[in-house]
Amino acid sequence: MSDLRELVVRWQRGWGVARGLPAADDLGSGLRVRCLQIGRDVEYVALDGVASVAGLAGLVRREQEVTWLTVPTVEPGRAAAAIEAAGLVVLKRSEKLMTVELGEQPRSAPPPGYRVESRVEDSVVRVEVLDREGDVGARGTMGVVGDDGIADRIETLPAHRRRGLGSAVMSALAEAAPARHGLLIASEDGQRLYARLGWRTVADVLIASTPGVTYPE
Repeated sequence: MSDLRELVVRWQRGWGVARGLPAADDLGSGLRVRCLQIGRDVEYVALDGVASVAGLAGLVRREQEVTWLTVPTVEPGRAAAAIEAAGLVVLKRSEKLMTVELGEQPRSAPPPGYRVESRVEDSVVRVEVLDREGDVGARGTMGVVGDDGIADRIETLPAHRRRGLGSAVMSALAEAAPARHGLLIASEDGQRLYARLGWRTVADVLIASTPGVTYPE
């Protein structure tokens, strides 16, 4: 298994491709990313866990725009303490960095009444699960860099939940992507789905920012 630093770099590259973002700036202990999102203008991604926090937190505090610090770590308690000691607040501590071999992920067809549409454009795989009327029930994206496929924005719309559409999206992404290794950062809700599909947690992920910033729901 690759070490955590390498996995984080690989995840960020594919995540940036999936979202069409500029390449990250490599700062040595972390990456600086222009996220181009409301409420998340800039993001620093720690590459050395707790050891990265103090230095990167200082850079976060100097930014003029809304800026996050994302810390993948196998020591979440120590990371949270370091974040708070550096003058930031933890916005989220329940996300996980997860991996899988895409060829080993179970395949799942959509339930009756739904169909899957997949397309690949510029190293990005986009999947939609549509109902009989052609409305989107679920969707997801995967950015492909080399042998890595980084899943992002896996979403089932509220009216279509608990029908196995999330599994169908993940199956279609794995089939369409020219990649072997899967990586993603999973929300608390998504972790249950990915674990059922064989994804394995390799690190906790903490998200922090300056006081007064809130995590978008």
